[in-house]
Amino acid sequence: MVKENNLSLYNTLTRSCRPFHPIQEGHVGMYVCGPTVYGDAHLGHARPAITFDILFRYLRHLGYKVRYVRNITDVGHLEHDADEGEDKIAKKARSRWRWCSIISSAITGTWRLSMSSPRRSNPMPRDIS
Repeated sequence: MVKENNLSLYNTLTRSCRPFHPIQEGHVGMYVCGPTVYGDAHLGHARPAITFDILFRYLRHLGYKVRYVRNITDVGHLEHDADEGEDKIAKKARSRWRWCSIISSAITGTWRLSMSSPRRSNPMPRDIS
């Protein structure tokens, strides 16, 4: 059962805060863009992980059944976010004489460790309540 609440979220399309109403009563789907793993984890990777983790936990606290999906992009991002050019992971793989899959797997592992290890001052709480 979902608790009564006044949750509002910022709508980037309308550039305004709007009351939150799920598409399907009692259920929420979250698809969040994760990191592009062509380099070591950094603060820019942590912000969305923390932000959406808090939202996920709050929605569960309210009683919603939440499906939370976060992707990890391992190919397809071009240098300087241009429309044409070289893929960032392919460039790093070539510079280290490795396959792209080896580079992206290693950096994905480092990212997961960085985002989950309490030894790294991870601010994500175990539970909101």
